[in-house]
Amino acid sequence: MLRAHGLAIAAGGRTLCRELDFAVGAGELWAVLGCNGSGKTTLLHALAGLADAASGLVEFEGRVLADYPRRELARSVGMLLQREDQEYWGTLADYVTLGRYPHARSPFGGDPAGDALVARVLAEFDLAARALQPYATLSGGERQRARLAQLWAQAPQLLLLDEPLQHLDLRHQVQTMQLMRAAASGGCALVVVLHDLTYAAHCDRVLLLDGNGGHAQGAAAEMLEQKRLERLFGCRLAVCGSGDAAHVMPVI
Repeated sequence: MLRAHGLAIAAGGRTLCRELDFAVGAGELWAVLGCNGSGKTTLLHALAGLADAASGLVEFEGRVLADYPRRELARSVGMLLQREDQEYWGTLADYVTLGRYPHARSPFGGDPAGDALVARVLAEFDLAARALQPYATLSGGERQRARLAQLWAQAPQLLLLDEPLQHLDLRHQVQTMQLMRAAASGGCALVVVLHDLTYAAHCDRVLLLDGNGGHAQGAAAEMLEQKRLERLFGCRLAVCGSGDAAHVMPVI
């Protein structure tokens, strides 16, 4: 579905990642891990076609990303940005409905299927009771869930999510991880920037960025090994639990 060939990304005069060959197939849930400033957001922007890579190319469904008209691409590729600086003064339901824009045939035409999808994702993200509330009055966690719901309403095949769990309480973090897993089970491909190693363990594969050009990728169990993560993050970790329940936690 998504493939990067010899990709290099840079920011602030630094090469953050070089010679990355990376492929995400339908049904896969990938986590991207790394320290602050290691290039996770920059990488997602390059994979979404929102920023140019320093070198290399990105393909979606065998076609170079840059060759897609933006609206056509938006029907298949969606991204949750880490930050959203502009305010929105409509209702929560109006905000989520904006996700249907790439699919609209006319700004004045009806979209019964889209309306049904919006209603469904509002319920899935526990927002139905807030549908008519002004978006500007929502809490930070509610806004984050609304942003996720807008992406789900867009219904892309490839979802690129930059820190989707930020601002969410524990219940809604778990809920969002479940919805991401369900999307993968339904044939979507997801690439997700995470900071919580516990949630990363629930992904299929993991990409590690060291911020100095280096990277590693593989099955989650392989990439989330204690010594590897200690080198990546520069702090001590301990293994808690055993067997399938084993996970690493920072030593305070």
